[in-house]
Amino acid sequence: MRIALIADVYPPLRSSGAVQLRDLSFEFVRQGHSVTVMVSSPELTVPWQIDDWDGVKIVRMKTPRTKDIDYVRRTIGEFLMPFSMLRNLRKSPLGNEKWDGIVWYAPTIFLGPIAKSLKQSSSCRSYLIIRDIFPEWAVDMGLMSKGLPYRFFKTIANYQYSVADVIGVQSFGNLAYFKEWEAKHERRSEVLQNWLADAPDEGCSITVRNTSLSGRHIFVYAGNMGVAQGMGILLDLAEKLKGRKDIGFLFVGRGRDAQLLLDDAKARKLDNVLFHEEIDPSEIPGLYAQCHIGLVALDPRHKTHNIPGKFLTYMQSGLPVLAAINPGNDLENLINSERVGRVCSDSSVDTFLHLAEQLVNALATDIEMSARCKALSSKLFSPAVAVKQIIAALRG
Repeated sequence: MRIALIADVYPPLRSSGAVQLRDLSFEFVRQGHSVTVMVSSPELTVPWQIDDWDGVKIVRMKTPRTKDIDYVRRTIGEFLMPFSMLRNLRKSPLGNEKWDGIVWYAPTIFLGPIAKSLKQSSSCRSYLIIRDIFPEWAVDMGLMSKGLPYRFFKTIANYQYSVADVIGVQSFGNLAYFKEWEAKHERRSEVLQNWLADAPDEGCSITVRNTSLSGRHIFVYAGNMGVAQGMGILLDLAEKLKGRKDIGFLFVGRGRDAQLLLDDAKARKLDNVLFHEEIDPSEIPGLYAQCHIGLVALDPRHKTHNIPGKFLTYMQSGLPVLAAINPGNDLENLINSERVGRVCSDSSVDTFLHLAEQLVNALATDIEMSARCKALSSKLFSPAVAVKQIIAALRG
């Protein structure tokens, strides 16, 4: 099939979404499909640019800036983004191409107009990949009330849903949210598990043995440090474990809360905690090879279900997880049923401490834990499985 894959992130960006879309596009090619990635690229000085990366055609289109700016400018930029993409796509050699299927990725919620235009011009089916449900999670977090801004974003999100023939969510718990949409539009939603391609250990610019954490059991957190993560409990845990010289905490990444967390750790005089700036995704396997337990944190106010991309990277590397998540999240049952770590959903630091110490002890006694993590990664989180599922939906 000839697939158009639309997104607002793609390498060289280092976000988990960009890495996922890279892996997905490569897998489409590996399975014999032709894929063209259409990505917004505010950094361009020309309307469009076409690249080829190992058989994947990438059309980068100049759009307004949407990252690392204030919320108002970001909203305006994202609203204009799909129209800029369409305008500049039509200027490119691919402006009149026809497709067998349209696939697009959320976040962002604003790509509906370009998805609809390409779908209509090609008279083909479409598949929306949803990794978080916005603006609902922002309301859950107290970042937004159900006032005018909420209604605006909800309208945009509903328009995006209306374009899709099939919506793929990342957790069974999220299917209930789309029951009304299914009935209204006579379409369907399904669970499309997150995915991550195999990645070799190519080394890492961070060498733990050369730091103050050398010789300890390392709890690692690699990824975004933002409001949705609720990472305060991780520093609370580190403070509780200050007296244990066999345990250390390594935080790697960026985000709006990164500096706040660093300042908080310094204020608490946490000598068992180190922070490091974001590294290239290719270095992640090399980082995890030096660590023992992966950390997951989700703000307990979340009501939607979320299986973070970092959970996949931990599983792939054979790292059991210690997770603090919102009550009822499907991730809790997954971790417990597959026996790949410990999970706390009651927001209690004391509970979290007990589980952390329990997991450290299990590292020495449960010699099959790492193998179970890798097996779960292969079973559920394969890009090959994701591509086959998307293609089946596009073929109807």
